[in-house]
Amino acid sequence: MNAGNANTSNLKKFIKGIPVLGPAARKLAQLPVFAGARRRAFPGSASFWENRYREGGSSGPGSYGRLSEFKAEILNEFVRTRDIRSVIEYGCGDGAQLELAVYPEYVGVDVAKVSVARCSARFAADSTKRFYLADALPKDLGTFDLAMSLDVIFHLVEDSVFDSYMRSLFGRSKHYVVIYSSNYDALTEAPHVRHRKFATWVEENARDWQAAGFVPNRFPFDRDRPEETSFADFHFFARQG
Repeated sequence: MNAGNANTSNLKKFIKGIPVLGPAARKLAQLPVFAGARRRAFPGSASFWENRYREGGSSGPGSYGRLSEFKAEILNEFVRTRDIRSVIEYGCGDGAQLELAVYPEYVGVDVAKVSVARCSARFAADSTKRFYLADALPKDLGTFDLAMSLDVIFHLVEDSVFDSYMRSLFGRSKHYVVIYSSNYDALTEAPHVRHRKFATWVEENARDWQAAGFVPNRFPFDRDRPEETSFADFHFFARQG
């Protein structure tokens, strides 16, 4: 191992020992030697999920078990009580969470071709559901009563990808947006996870939207039970005027 590789390895080990990076550690993580290693190891958000699904991976523990049941309970109640007729989800994943959903009309969007193909096959007999690649949406798709983002934002590690995603999410909704995610800035040891304080983006870029509700996670993150807990909470927004 040459000196450059040894330095990279040692720095990665040091950062890995820090659960959630604070300001000082974040600066270390952004040093060229560490940032370069992360870039080389991470193929990009779209490629990461395409490869994950192609290799048989799932959307993750948040779409299964008690976490998925909690999410379905909150979302189905919201859709029912607001008389929501149409829903679009940015990041439909493998469709596991959707199995528990009760939506009159649903459109699922994803950056991974395998995800769209898997969901299309899974719900082939359900005419109320359609699925599209994010870069191949029909020109006449229109807007929806509700736009959803579930367990997605903290996977948007590139700034440009995050900004484009948020503009699409809020741009497709007529009335409501719901985001299920962490809401703070922090790097992590996983190259495909970057926590973002998305509320700041909303305040600065979606001025005609207002916070309209918050539901904390029933199963807050526990390092000893990472498959059954989550750092994501529900954040609801409503369009004004």
